[in-house]
Formats: sequence, structure tokens, C-alpha cells
Amino acid sequence: MREMITAASAAGVAVAFGSPIGGVLFSIEEMSHTFSIKTMWRSFFCALVATVTLSAMNPFRTGKLVLFQVTYDRDWHFFEIIFFIIIGIFGGLYGALVVKFNLQYAAFRRKHLVNYGVTEAVILATLTAMFGFFNKFLRIDMTEMLYILFRECESGGDYDNLCQTAYQWPMVNSLFLATIFRIGFVIVSYGAKVPAGIFVPSMAIGATFGRMLGILVKAIYRAYPTSGIFAACQPDIPCITPGTYAFLGAAAALSGVMRITVTVVVIMFELTGALTYILPTMIVLLVTKAVGDFFDRSGIADEMIRFNGYPYLDKDEHTFHIAGGFCSNFSRDFPRGRGFGSFKWLIWGRSHTVSRVMKKELYTMSVNGMRLQDVEEKLDNTQVQGFPIVSPDSSRTLLGYIGRTELKYVIQKAKKTRLIRQDTLCTFAATAPPDQYDQFDEDSHATTRLVDADLSGGIDEDDNVEMLATSSTSDVLNVSPWVNHTPITVAPQLPLEVVMQIFKRLGPRVILVEQYGSLVGLITVKDVLRFIASNRQTHTRSRSNSVSVLDTTRGSLDGLLEEAWTWMTEYTDRVQEWARRLVAR
Repeated sequence: MREMITAASAAGVAVAFGSPIGGVLFSIEEMSHTFSIKTMWRSFFCALVATVTLSAMNPFRTGKLVLFQVTYDRDWHFFEIIFFIIIGIFGGLYGALVVKFNLQYAAFRRKHLVNYGVTEAVILATLTAMFGFFNKFLRIDMTEMLYILFRECESGGDYDNLCQTAYQWPMVNSLFLATIFRIGFVIVSYGAKVPAGIFVPSMAIGATFGRMLGILVKAIYRAYPTSGIFAACQPDIPCITPGTYAFLGAAAALSGVMRITVTVVVIMFELTGALTYILPTMIVLLVTKAVGDFFDRSGIADEMIRFNGYPYLDKDEHTFHIAGGFCSNFSRDFPRGRGFGSFKWLIWGRSHTVSRVMKKELYTMSVNGMRLQDVEEKLDNTQVQGFPIVSPDSSRTLLGYIGRTELKYVIQKAKKTRLIRQDTLCTFAATAPPDQYDQFDEDSHATTRLVDADLSGGIDEDDNVEMLATSSTSDVLNVSPWVNHTPITVAPQLPLEVVMQIFKRLGPRVILVEQYGSLVGLITVKDVLRFIASNRQTHTRSRSNSVSVLDTTRGSLDGLLEEAWTWMTEYTDRVQEWARRLVAR
């Protein structure tokens, strides 16, 4: 399933930007925890098929895969690196601000607007139409706007006097307002019940800012053409290409909000086909990443996953280090820990083990001796997703693990075949106990041995019913073919960092904790995340002297939204009361 999702994401990015290689890199950089050659080839195949299909369909009737695909035939100059750095700083600031305020607005939405999805969508559409109607860059479609802003003026890019010197300052004003308004709309629309994404809107914001900066740089060149900074410009060739600034701004904004770098470089290269602009793109994205790391912000997708409480471990986080002594030295040398993303939630000075996080109160299944009535009662009275299989004696020897879905599936199939009763014994052992062999005929013995021999190779779905019918009787229900007899287990003394790596690299839903063969606990990803959250709050309070710049305004948007909601609620109540009095008259 994970490989399918990874390959599907590669195909989606490939057709969205006409970038098959960029889609593959996106699946590796953003979607997958570990690098797998098999997954990479599957992603490459899906991206290739998707791109070929889109090319055959030719949706825009232009021969291009996307509407805003452009080409550049002029080179850049070294003095422009200064302005490229400004674009990179904007991209980092944009990403940090949008992530921060969008999470605050998402908390407000969850608290007050969860039951008003349609109303919120209508209000957003109305505000977008009202503000967009008076701005030429908000009025047109975003993909069309990207194409207009990316194009060179000499190749037909003069949209509505965009390249005319006499209108350069009104254009700068319009581009600036479009950037500000669109940032606000992205903050309040991402996460709403409308198909408002984050890729193209972020690129549109970066493009308007970049084009605005390009026009300003071009105006400076026209005012001071003999300045030493413009000495590399040739008099008969245009020196500044504002379209490339829009192109770099789009890359910076996309990288700033998603926190991806290599993928954006390749996507932008495939959009333009200009090898000469790979180095400026890399410079811009490195500056963007540096600014984002300074504000200690993850991508908006990762932050929304954490906000919604999904069991997800970030592949770049190493929350608990194995060696406690190293943590102490690191804490002494770098007391604030700012800028070290891989250690940003270290618990200083001590190492945590599995025993501090694991669940000790468990719901288990006895390997034999349980009747169907007991199993169904345990299923009805619990909400856990699986049950460890233990020995019936006091030693609680761990013998396997069965998922809730698999167990319910077996019982439902067995009831359909009318082989079992409420007092039917259930066995979870790999082989039936010796005292129960006399309840099977010779065919059942052969089938049971065949099933036991083929457990390591998996079970064919088409053989499930036949296997259940041949290996079970009205007196005994054999569930062993659906039991994982070799679950992943760890010792309670194991450092938690190792368990996190197991979750990240192997992806199990649950890890059992055993000591000397006996079951002592169980740990899931949610347990780890819950422990991280509790220690994160403690660690954050202990770092009160190292508050970041963005955190100084913590709660500003929250308070503003709460006040606005209170005022609107009171005003609505007064209007309703006035309307009732008017009707009563």
C-alpha cells in the first residue's frame, strides 16, 4: 500500500508540472522514509505512464504538458545573485509565516467552524471574488498568471502593459497587493472544505513577488545604466529578465512552504529546460532552506499531520539519542540548540527506554482453551487493533499476534460455513494440541500440515474459505493460519531511539515488548508521539530564553480570530433579537 501511494504521488506531481523526474524525486524526498530501488522504479514507471498519457491527450492544444511551461534564451549575471538571495529570504519567510498562521487558523476552524463547512466555503469564494475583481493578477486563473509572469517581454509577454516602462510603478503596486492578498487567502483556505491546494497558490505568490522585484531591478538599471554594478550588461542586449525573477520566486515560495529542495530544482528545470538557471535556482533554494531552518519550521504537510494527530514519525527527527553522555556534551556545547534540525527535540542529558513508553495493561488471547463466545466477547468489549497470543499459564509466554480485522474475518467466514457454535474451541497455535488431533480426520491432518509448512510464504486469498473448512470442525476453530507467529519484539531496556528507527524503516503498526520470552508490554507509534509531545512541552518551557522571532507573536492571530468571532456572535444575536421584535409587532 505504501509503495502504491508513493508511486501515485510521483504520477500526480509529474502531470501537475510536466515533470516526470521531479515526480520521482518528490516521492523519494517527501513520501518515502527509506530509499528503495524497487519503489523508485515503480514511481518512475507510474510517472512515465502518466506523462505519456497527458502528452497524448494534449489538454491545452499547445503541445505542452502544463500551461505555464516556458523557455529562456538569455543568461544571468553575477550581480543578480544579490537579488536572488532576497528572493530566497522571501521564500523562507513566506513558508514560516504561512505554516504558523495556518495552524492557528486551523485550530480556530476546528473550534468554531467545524459544522459550517459550506458557509465557510461560500464566504471564502465571496471574498476572493470581491478582492480579485479589482486586481488584474488576482482576476485571472493562477496557471495562466504564472505563464504570463514567467514569459520574457520580448517573446510576447507584454500582458496588459506589463512590460511598458510608463506603467511599471502601477504594475509594481498591483503585484505587491496580489502577493499580500494571496498570502492571506492561502492562510485561511488551506485546510478548508474546498479544493484549494498549496502547490500552485504558493508558486503564484512567489511569482508575483519575483516579478515585482524583477521590475524594480530593471527600473534601477534604466535609471543608472552606467553604474559599476551593471558593468557586465551589454548595451544591445536586455540586461534584466523580470520573468526569471518570477520563475525563481515561484520556486522559493514552493520550497519554503513544503520544505523540499532537490525536487523543486528538477521541477523548475523541466519546466524551462534552461540549464543556465539551475545554479540560481539552487542558490535561491539554499537560502530559503536556511531561513526556514532558522525559524525551526517543518513543511506545512508535516505540520498538518501533527496537528491532526496522525501516527506519523518524521524521517528527519531523532528525538531520543541512544547515548546519554553525548546528549550531555551536546547540551553543554550548544545550550540553545537552534538550527540543529536533527536534534531539535532532544531530551537533554538522559536516554529513554521502551519501558517508559510501553503499555502494560494489555488485552491478550490465550493460545488455546478459549471458546468462540469468549473471543467474541473480548472483541465487543475492546477497541484495540490486535491481540498478542500468549500461553495460558502464568508465564505469559509470547507465541504470536493477530490483528482485530483478521480475527473478525475468520469468525465471519466460519459462521457462513455453519461449522462452529458458541462453545467451539478456538486455537491460535501453529499446530493443534495433541489432545485435539483425534477430532480431525486424515484429510484435515494433511491440510493442517500443508498450512503450517506454507505460513512463511503467505496465504492465497482464494484459499481462505477452503482452508478454513478443511482445518476446522464444529468443535475446534483453527485460527493459526491468520496469526503472525513471529511478530517484531524488543526488550524493555532497549533505547527508544532504536524503536523509532524500527517504526520508520520497517513500518509495523505495533511492536511487542518481551523479557525472557514473556510478554510485558506493547508499544505503538501513537505511544511514541504522545511521549514526544509531553516531553516537548517540558523541553520548550525549559528553553524560555531562546524563543524564536516568530514565537514572540505567538497567539496574536488566535486572539484576533477569537475576538472577531465573539463580536460577530454577539452582533448576530442582536440582529436576531431585533428581527424577532420586529416580527412580533
